[in-house]
Amino acid sequence: MGCLENLKERIDNNVSEELGGFVEMALEIARNPELGGEEFKTSAMLAKALSSRGWKVEFPAMDLPTAFSAVRKSGSGGPVVAFMAEYDALPEVGHACGHNANGVMSLLAGIALADALEGAKEKIPDWEIRVIGTPAEETNGAKVGMSEKGVFDDVDFAMMAHASSGLTKPVYRSLALVPLEFSFKGRSSHAASAPWEGLNALNGLQLLFHSLDMLRQHVRPETRIHGVITRGGEAANVVPDFAQGRFYLRSPSRTYLETIVEKALDCARGAALATGTEVSWRHYETSFREILPNVEVESQMMKTLDELNIPYSPTPHWGGSTDAGDVSWRCPTMHLSLSFIDKEVAAHTRDFAAVMGDRRFVEGGVSNGARAVARMGLLAIADPSILKKMKEDWDAAKKA
Repeated sequence: MGCLENLKERIDNNVSEELGGFVEMALEIARNPELGGEEFKTSAMLAKALSSRGWKVEFPAMDLPTAFSAVRKSGSGGPVVAFMAEYDALPEVGHACGHNANGVMSLLAGIALADALEGAKEKIPDWEIRVIGTPAEETNGAKVGMSEKGVFDDVDFAMMAHASSGLTKPVYRSLALVPLEFSFKGRSSHAASAPWEGLNALNGLQLLFHSLDMLRQHVRPETRIHGVITRGGEAANVVPDFAQGRFYLRSPSRTYLETIVEKALDCARGAALATGTEVSWRHYETSFREILPNVEVESQMMKTLDELNIPYSPTPHWGGSTDAGDVSWRCPTMHLSLSFIDKEVAAHTRDFAAVMGDRRFVEGGVSNGARAVARMGLLAIADPSILKKMKEDWDAAKKA
């Protein structure tokens, strides 16, 4: 146990020594936001930070131009832990979800943990640490494809911290997500002189919105259905012959969500029938699974937050959707919602983007997140009983 405490102290010291440079990196990324799949400068910066510290880096990686994979290891056959790095921004509002810090925290945690373990090879000779750059969390979710390709199949424990506000939330629950795009086709005509000749595609889409609004009355309260009109016609005096809308359907269970999807498709069919139009649909982005809960991971995370004097809420927190959910079906996974500011600030807003570009909040958040996540990685590597319990809880959650 003395060795474990010494390594925790080394991790904290390593984070402190490297913190300034990584805070600057997070602020630089905030000033230069790049959308999902277009994070060329950001991913190159992060990959360079790892390679310059002696990590074996593959960049680009996994057939994705802005993904990377970095490895540090000792011996052979030891536990494999992976830190997931996110770094994509949102349209218009930039890093309003805090991904400029998410990736940086993972890098700093991985570096701090690996450097600490390098000095303890006599007692902990076998281990492997990976930092995996995962682009486009806000859209197509690279972690989904990576999971399908088996990237996480040999990982014992995957983890990351996600920037948030208010209290830190170690018991994080995400919503499974299905993105659907509906296209209505009708017939154009002059909206004043011959409206009876037209079949209004926009009316079909509007009716779909109303139908989904009514469906919301009869689904479980955690379910979310929301959408926007992306095409609605070009001129007020022309009956629109084409209209299109994009929707997110979410629920805590992918199994239950599939029943909601079928009802939504029925709503679309009914809207087309009622307006004499035709409707088609497609998945315009990647679907995400929900995060599998892991009691041991959450328990150890709360103990770690206590050690670091980081205030948190112990109750389950329902967040949005994340492609880390797909990772959690491949190996035990931690997705820590880590507060950067004491008051609640809504994510995906310009207000939260301002927080994530402010050194006062970024410095403390990155420090706390990197130390917490690195310590969790240490527990998985250094304490076989903890890792065994993580895997047992993971197996139980999958079966449930």
